[in-house]
Amino acid sequence: MKKYQLFTVAACVLLFFGFTVPIAGFHGVQAKIQSGNTEAIPAYAYPIWNLYNTGRYVSPVTPKEARGDLKKMIDRRAEIGVASLPIWYVSLEAPNYPKDAFPNGIPVYFHFDGYSGDVHEMDTINHYIGMYPMAHGGQLERKLAPYAMVAIPLMMILFLIVQGRFAWLLMVPAIALPFGFLGLYAGWLYWYGHNLQEWGAFTVKPFMPTVLGDGKVAQFVTHSYPSVGFWLLVVISVLSVLAVFSQRKALKEEAR
Repeated sequence: MKKYQLFTVAACVLLFFGFTVPIAGFHGVQAKIQSGNTEAIPAYAYPIWNLYNTGRYVSPVTPKEARGDLKKMIDRRAEIGVASLPIWYVSLEAPNYPKDAFPNGIPVYFHFDGYSGDVHEMDTINHYIGMYPMAHGGQLERKLAPYAMVAIPLMMILFLIVQGRFAWLLMVPAIALPFGFLGLYAGWLYWYGHNLQEWGAFTVKPFMPTVLGDGKVAQFVTHSYPSVGFWLLVVISVLSVLAVFSQRKALKEEAR
């Protein structure tokens, strides 16, 4: 197997198991839970969620006996996030959240297809400054995520087959994944911070929420940093770049 094939296969496998499987396998499940149509949840969604939530953050308000078990989480009406790897997280510290219960503040994790963590609590806090609920933004992106996570690995497989001059274009989406997420993330943060509503109990001037690092909004301290999924996207992007250059080098050598 040639170098570009090794790089491509490695990137494709990481993308497939890190994002495609949990996103496609859990697609539509949250909507079924919210509508009470839990009987329509496919059987394979349960082990997928259970597996990908192993070792994840668990809210202190989640019943102990239900943690890590999707069926029990549904039965106990616990807050259920998506199954895919979290890409970015934001945590918020405030005087009314004791350190012993929330040592890292109130965390929310951002995924390609949704959210996880203390989403309801974060929305409640944001409501006080007139900020829209998180589910209000990125609706199109979340709807497209399952299709994109299936299409991109297929494009990577085509890259292994196609030997043309412009075959590298098939790898562009995989290369752009971490940059695309950051761009969308920053863009939506700007939109939220500049579209505050009058319902807020506190009046806050339009602002740009912190994209990376620590910040402060009113009496709240915020932390915004990449999570495990982002670093996996970086690895996939680097492997994809290496695959492109390796293929171009191989084609040049064959043409001699």
